[in-house]
Amino acid sequence: MGTRAGTMSEPEKSDLPPPGTNPDSPPDTEGALPSGEILGAGAERSASREGTGLALSGGGFRASLFGLGSLWRLNELGWLRSLERITSVSGGSLTAGVLAARWRELDFDASGCAVNFPEVIARPLREFCARTLDWKAILCGLIPFVSAAGVARHAYERRLVRLPDGAVARLGDLPAAGTGPDFIFYATCLQTGSSFRFSREGLYDWKLGRLHRTDITLGTALAASAAFPPFLSPLRLTTDPRKWVERPKIRDLEHAQRIRARLLLGDGGIYDNMGVEALWRTMERVLVSDAGAPFTYLASPWTNWASQLGRVRDILIEQTRALRRRMLIGDLQENRYTGVYWGIHTQIGEYSATPPLCVDGTVTRSLATISTRLEALDPRTQERLINWGYALADAAIRSHVDTSISRGRFPYPANAF
Repeated sequence: MGTRAGTMSEPEKSDLPPPGTNPDSPPDTEGALPSGEILGAGAERSASREGTGLALSGGGFRASLFGLGSLWRLNELGWLRSLERITSVSGGSLTAGVLAARWRELDFDASGCAVNFPEVIARPLREFCARTLDWKAILCGLIPFVSAAGVARHAYERRLVRLPDGAVARLGDLPAAGTGPDFIFYATCLQTGSSFRFSREGLYDWKLGRLHRTDITLGTALAASAAFPPFLSPLRLTTDPRKWVERPKIRDLEHAQRIRARLLLGDGGIYDNMGVEALWRTMERVLVSDAGAPFTYLASPWTNWASQLGRVRDILIEQTRALRRRMLIGDLQENRYTGVYWGIHTQIGEYSATPPLCVDGTVTRSLATISTRLEALDPRTQERLINWGYALADAAIRSHVDTSISRGRFPYPANAF
């Protein structure tokens, strides 16, 4: 897909801050947003822009492994260590969570490449994606006083986001400024309808304010980010409403305090499946790895009431995602910032970089149809997803970011296309 796409004539309102300000700062008004508060459009290039940001989209284990392939290529280029910010949603957050928890274990050589990336990052993530999580969590969630999101959180804490000393990683353990990327894990607040962020600074929702709590486990952030409704959501999180700072953008303060006290969080993809809002206002370069499910065309959709509601839901979700993609790519075409987008449904032949690592075919097209569940994937499927994320990242970067880069090599040649 590269940077070839149209823009929308009627941009959507958003909770983005003005250029040159903290990306987490809320708008100044409630209900109506300033004229500059639109998705991507109007994000003019400015001297305050600096650094490279990477967004890892949602899409279950499929997105986790596709995103792993993208990270693999960035690491080989020596770009992983220099990333200023990594945002993630749902399945992409599982990949980002492993990277964040194990960042200090990476051994970077003189070129900036982490030579132990396959062992430290790829191996534990692949092992986790080889075991089904979703239906087990859902069944346990049927037990009184047990939540599916809580079961998922326990699984992440036990098998995915442990620190080198064996302790469970917490938000306060995320890399400090200057020592690694600023990791932002996106969820959605079901009470405010806004994106909800977990970072090394704590919790943030522009309608509620900010809470500096670094003791929250990284597994909690992942469980919220990947709390796909209705079965894996909501994740319930209790906080002390008196410790939140900044005036809430909710007129009824008592109502805001009740929400702050007991948060109900769902999958980050409910609000934005690419997780780009913390990037396109402040970063000089924006890279987006998108493994979200492509829209399915139906010649004869079911017309019963329940099926119609499901189809309408899918259309609404697709239009929101398509709008964000067009805004992002429109900004890239207008040179408001540099960067590139690659999606699991992208045809590698659309990129100008030659020669590509592979050609489009039945196998590459089939990868976009893999379920977006947290369901076990066999080794061959895993390696194909990783290779595909790697190949598309390679082609996209060589076509639209740095044409002098040499073609890479598949991480798993035995399952090359």
